[in-house]
Amino acid sequence: MPVIAVVGPTGTGKSDLAVELALALDGEIVNTDSMQFYRGMDVGTAKLTPDERRGVPHHLLDILDVREEASVSAFQTAAREAIADIRARGRRPILAGGSGLYVRAALDVLEFPGTDPVVRSRLEAEAERDGIGVLARRLAEADPASASKVHDARRVIRALEVLEVTGRPFSAFMPRREYVEPAVQIGLDMERAALHARLERRVHRMVDAGLVDEVRRLDGEGLREGRTASRALGYSQFLRVLDGESTVEQAGDETIVATRQFARRQVTWFRADPRVHWLDALRPDVVGAALGILEA
Repeated sequence: MPVIAVVGPTGTGKSDLAVELALALDGEIVNTDSMQFYRGMDVGTAKLTPDERRGVPHHLLDILDVREEASVSAFQTAAREAIADIRARGRRPILAGGSGLYVRAALDVLEFPGTDPVVRSRLEAEAERDGIGVLARRLAEADPASASKVHDARRVIRALEVLEVTGRPFSAFMPRREYVEPAVQIGLDMERAALHARLERRVHRMVDAGLVDEVRRLDGEGLREGRTASRALGYSQFLRVLDGESTVEQAGDETIVATRQFARRQVTWFRADPRVHWLDALRPDVVGAALGILEA
């Protein structure tokens, strides 16, 4: 039986649908939201509470400290081990989350090149000394296919590192739309105005539920030291509240805008995959419709 993945933009109810499917199909859930890996990042990531999970086992939640950096490669290994373990117990694995590359890492043929800290440090030092433009031009000459697809300093450095370490272009490691085992992706989306209003309400609920206190507590646990966790939606904005550089209202408004922009990028990512079966997240029979897709 295929692996199920519930995907789509933030705020569309992926976690709730995954729980309903797990209850109907004797399944267990594997988290594919990269920010829900972090212990203590609960309010700001809309992580389901134990009661909301309704007894359904959830895997790969709360597996990292906020100081640790999330790794797609490490996640791929852990996710595939979790899927195999769920299957071995005769249950159905169900992926839930909107981190597109992590979903692809779990489902698709995707190879991760090795790293070399010495090479990485040297390239970062060059970028600091000469500017990232010099490295971008070097990449364009050596690997034009990759250069056309990477547009930030971190990925330019990574592409040059891969080329030097493996002798293969970074583009050779980009994911293919080929499942490693049978899978069905169910996408949730809704009309833009409805999604924007929903995201705004959700941010306000997070503030009311204690997001500022959560950020303050995590700041004491090293949130700012984490390269991944510190950039999470809401957390970076509300750290400025703690620093006196922003008000709660301003941080909330900035989080709403950033969340809408993130949702737009998620839609672009998942809509580009023709294998996703899309459903209107607001239809009253969304659970039945999802089960119908799986039966078909």
